Amino acid sequence: MSRKLKIGFVGTGFMGQVAHLSNYVLLDDCEVVAIAEPRTIVANEVAKRYGIGKIYYNHHELLEKCNVDAIVAVQPFSHHINIIPDILRAKIPVFTEKPIAVSPESGEKLAKLAEENGVLYMVGYNKRSDLAMEYAKDLINEWKSSCEYGKMKLVRITIPPGDWLCGISGANAVNIKEKYPEIQCESPPDYFGEEIGKEYNSFVNYYIHQVNTMRFLFGEPYKVKYVEKTGVLMVTESESGVCGVIEMSPFSKSRGWEETILVGFEKGYIKIELPAPLSSYPGTVTVMRDNHKDVPSLTSPVFMPVSSMKNQAKNFIAAVRGEKPAPCEAAEAAEDLRIARDYICMKYNI
Repeated sequence: MSRKLKIGFVGTGFMGQVAHLSNYVLLDDCEVVAIAEPRTIVANEVAKRYGIGKIYYNHHELLEKCNVDAIVAVQPFSHHINIIPDILRAKIPVFTEKPIAVSPESGEKLAKLAEENGVLYMVGYNKRSDLAMEYAKDLINEWKSSCEYGKMKLVRITIPPGDWLCGISGANAVNIKEKYPEIQCESPPDYFGEEIGKEYNSFVNYYIHQVNTMRFLFGEPYKVKYVEKTGVLMVTESESGVCGVIEMSPFSKSRGWEETILVGFEKGYIKIELPAPLSSYPGTVTVMRDNHKDVPSLTSPVFMPVSSMKNQAKNFIAAVRGEKPAPCEAAEAAEDLRIARDYICMKYNI
């Protein structure tokens, strides 16, 4: 058996603990050996809670004093441009939450740094690691290859606001009210101006998952073709001419989560229903097959009860080991920001 990978965590706030640290400490093939957390009380309590031996108060100390195989840096995305370059230059594989940065220019800079240093930079689009999405992606590839169900015609993503926490209160996390240090956050691109810049930032924060999912399911690049002026609809077209639609907040829910994806082929469809981001279980897939020869069928596979966040942690470890590609690396994540920019530019005729 291969030795356990030594993992360092940079940032142990709510998301750092609930979505990431709590999953990594349960994996058999890695060990969280160090944390970098500027809040001293939180740092000590988190280390005690999760049995972590080394505490540092910034990422510079961790890089200088601790030998790790990879770093999980859970930070505000507006802070990535300040700390991730140091990790990439140290040639240590790194994981961050989505998106890669605020501006397309910063995203491209980070992607270029990763490439120049020959180091893995995985961006945390956890929906790609949902067992339902992995299954659907494999099936899409199979249908495209066999042509048994005709050509792909449509990818439609519907994402209303809902309870993204899935009832999680943070009660199981160290949640001490200790003041954060002041940090210099990246601002939206100047070329948008203040008000449109705020809307760009909001779009990136709320809908970058769906922007990324569209490319994942297409299996190829795409362009923005139409933006409805109230912001409820974006129409895209893939490189090979497949239509895509993202429906943003067509309604809202005070309880539950209702994110759905329909991938349509000429003779069938694959419907994915995704759970809330912090849910402990995966999504569901419904497959309709009607090849115009056999009796049409409607099937739904049953998945193991593994959350997308836990499977994402497994995928990062496997990518660091070189066992499989990362679900989403920096270069593709930078493309998401270019799509976001194009969406805003088309909406406001910039």
